[in-house]
Amino acid sequence: MRGIVLAGGTGTRLHPVTRVVSKQLLPVYDKPMIYYPISALMLAGLRDLLIITTPHDQEQFIRLLGDGSQWGISLTYAVQPSPDGLAQAVLIAERHLAGAPAALVLGDNIFFGQGLPERIAGAAAAVGASGGCALFAYRVSEPERYGVAELDRDGRLVGIEEKPAKPKSRLAITGLYLYDEHAVEYARTLRPSDRGELEITDLNRIYIEQGTARLIDLGRGAAWLDAGTQDALMEASEFVQVLQHRQGGTIACLEEIAMRQGFITADEALEAATGLGNSAYGAYLRQAALDFVDEA
Repeated sequence: MRGIVLAGGTGTRLHPVTRVVSKQLLPVYDKPMIYYPISALMLAGLRDLLIITTPHDQEQFIRLLGDGSQWGISLTYAVQPSPDGLAQAVLIAERHLAGAPAALVLGDNIFFGQGLPERIAGAAAAVGASGGCALFAYRVSEPERYGVAELDRDGRLVGIEEKPAKPKSRLAITGLYLYDEHAVEYARTLRPSDRGELEITDLNRIYIEQGTARLIDLGRGAAWLDAGTQDALMEASEFVQVLQHRQGGTIACLEEIAMRQGFITADEALEAATGLGNSAYGAYLRQAALDFVDEA
């Protein structure tokens, strides 16, 4: 399975700051927003990722992330010329996927929870083995603001309602989607919606109608944050700050993830920490690498 991180769009809900910088490059507490969705894919074992950006922001992403070799992964880049819908990302990624299954994550989504990487990896393995798609749901207090899962009496996913006035559940569909090798083929059949976009919900409905869509409830022990507004961005930063201060760890430290996944060595992580200067992020990475050596 190959990963896609959609970091395009104009970020109009965050104007005026996003007139000069991509939303996905804004800080969520101590690191760029895009580190969080990348970390979700890396924790699930994915190493071949495509970053989709706007034409004018791509250089900044390359300057920040490079080719991914510092984390033992491969990062390539593609452009979304205009914000024509989330499902367009699958078509843009056709060459990158080369017939492989896809894990698409939105660049402003943050996932955190004990056992979550294993659940994503397990779902990816299931999609790779038997096809279909896997969607991740999260229970929310205001489901009318989201795309909401509709379930039958047996708990099977039978539909998705977009921002319904009377939601049939409180399970919002999050910005992480796992698709089999037919995703590009299905995306080609989509027609723009009334707002002129190729909707990800329409792609998901194809799998639902075929009976091959799995719904995975992230459960109460997980956290899902969409940092696409000023308030949500602040809340996400506060969440990361409190958790890191209480637990003494660093969420979405890509070098540490790469080290613990076996993508890079502890020596390479230490070298990366040196390059991060006197930052708190660098100090944490340095200690994490030393602890990893002691644990071995």
